[in-house]
Amino acid sequence: MSLTAQLSAYLGRLWGKPVAIEKMARIPGGASRETYRFEAVSGEDRTPLILRRDPPGSLIETDRRIEFEAIRSFHDLGIPAPNPIAIEEDGAELERPFFIMTKIDGGTAASPFTPGVYAGHEAAIAEQFFGIMGRIAGADPMVLPIGKVADTVALDQAWKRELDYWAGVIDADEQHPQPIVRAAIRKLYANPPPPARKLSVVHGDYRSGNFLHDGKGKIIAILDWEMAHLGDPLEDFGWGTDPLWNHGDASRVSGMVPRDEAIAIWEKRAVDGPRRPALVGPLRLGEGPGDLDLLGQGICRRRL
Repeated sequence: MSLTAQLSAYLGRLWGKPVAIEKMARIPGGASRETYRFEAVSGEDRTPLILRRDPPGSLIETDRRIEFEAIRSFHDLGIPAPNPIAIEEDGAELERPFFIMTKIDGGTAASPFTPGVYAGHEAAIAEQFFGIMGRIAGADPMVLPIGKVADTVALDQAWKRELDYWAGVIDADEQHPQPIVRAAIRKLYANPPPPARKLSVVHGDYRSGNFLHDGKGKIIAILDWEMAHLGDPLEDFGWGTDPLWNHGDASRVSGMVPRDEAIAIWEKRAVDGPRRPALVGPLRLGEGPGDLDLLGQGICRRRL
């Protein structure tokens, strides 16, 4: 049975009425799940949807239930995110685990490596981008759906859990020796950040390129929640302001505004409050303009 036929059977059972599947196409990219867009048609109703299905093998192993509940948590709080429709962890008619959410139309995800993608709208985009980041950081995870399924961690162990995880990924997946990465890992273990000030939902890949904007200064959807977890909210700030995502403009974080402005926007929305002595930044080995920025998810953090 084709995937289209499987989806038709599943949604027909879920909604209790015949459903036809039209305009189905796979969306390229994504490290952990297959992603498809399609329209579910029933009578006069036409609903654009997104399918996220587990592949037979994956570059990054993530928990689909946590991803689903993260999206649901913040959609329900008014964060621009898709509306989760259904999740089937046993695969049901589609044979492999999956979930379905609404498709948000009318936006573009900017390439993080293209200069000037927010030209004329940088300040407006920054206000939303760092403001939404702050709202995610400031939310109480224990009252959200994700708080019921994601593992908690002690505030002084949040950094170590993430570093242990990513060091383990490198151990499992490296194809040849990585001496620079190994040096970075040793230095990170030897120079841990201070304990997290609060436990927050961490998006896990919050950066330029992982949201849709309308080209007129409005963010319409935050994307790619697959690495969401509970931890130190400064993980998201560190990753989102990393020089890797500055669109070729070293004076603006994420190609939007100077770093201090980004911090101020984030601080207004994050209940955690000002924390400049422990803010996130690239970890460097060596000195001078030839320094290597050691980039990493949840591990590129140090005292400034």
